[in-house]
Amino acid sequence: MKKIKNLLIKKNKTKIVCLTAYSKNIAKEIDNFVDVILVGDSLGSVLYDFDTTRTVTLEMMINHSKSVRKGITKSLMVVDMPYNTYRNKSEALKNCKKVMKETKCDAVKLEGGNKKIVEIIKHLIKNNIPVMGHLGLLPQNEKGKFTFKGKSSKEKIRLLNEAKVLERTGVFAIVLECVEKKLSKEITDQIKIITIGIGASQHCDGQILVTDDLIGLTNSKIKFVKEFGNVRKTIRDAVKKYKTEVKSLKYPSKKYLY
Repeated sequence: MKKIKNLLIKKNKTKIVCLTAYSKNIAKEIDNFVDVILVGDSLGSVLYDFDTTRTVTLEMMINHSKSVRKGITKSLMVVDMPYNTYRNKSEALKNCKKVMKETKCDAVKLEGGNKKIVEIIKHLIKNNIPVMGHLGLLPQNEKGKFTFKGKSSKEKIRLLNEAKVLERTGVFAIVLECVEKKLSKEITDQIKIITIGIGASQHCDGQILVTDDLIGLTNSKIKFVKEFGNVRKTIRDAVKKYKTEVKSLKYPSKKYLY
């Protein structure tokens, strides 16, 4: 809870930096630079080439989270609860307890803000499970082409109300995914908890990206993704050099032999 309290203090003071991780090696490299590391169910598409996050299982999330935990010493660790693991209060509590116990994460994240989800989140928080919310584009529930949210006045009112309701339930933060920029600012201004944008706006309290997208490993075409590096080229160059040295008998040289 101390990490969550320290995070909440940053609202209106400094921007919060968040990234995803699916393994110890990546988590270890980003830990010193970020405030939050999310083990996202986006691993379904990023690592397994699934067409939807709905295919991601609880065991997959737990196994990757165990690895990520080993690479974190500083950041707040949050784990996505995958599709069909929180359909009712008892199922949600059972699975969230399992995730918290086995991964030693600091919090879990649930998608949505409708009445049913709100009641489930209330039940989790009542039972000492810290929860991060998620509004806007909800990958677990989307059908067809993904589009940004907040275009119509009706949708704007609904999302703003859902954010306020989630705040009242006790979530410590809300991810706003693909939410129209003015609405993102309005939500951020009107609630006291943290908003974390992904395809939202710079007015959110923090930002999150998929690390594999950020480092140029996925060659993503998503509009809100900016590549800050090109790991693909680094990998290709290293493998090309390795191949050359193996074929020319330069590797392994005497230095690398027993």
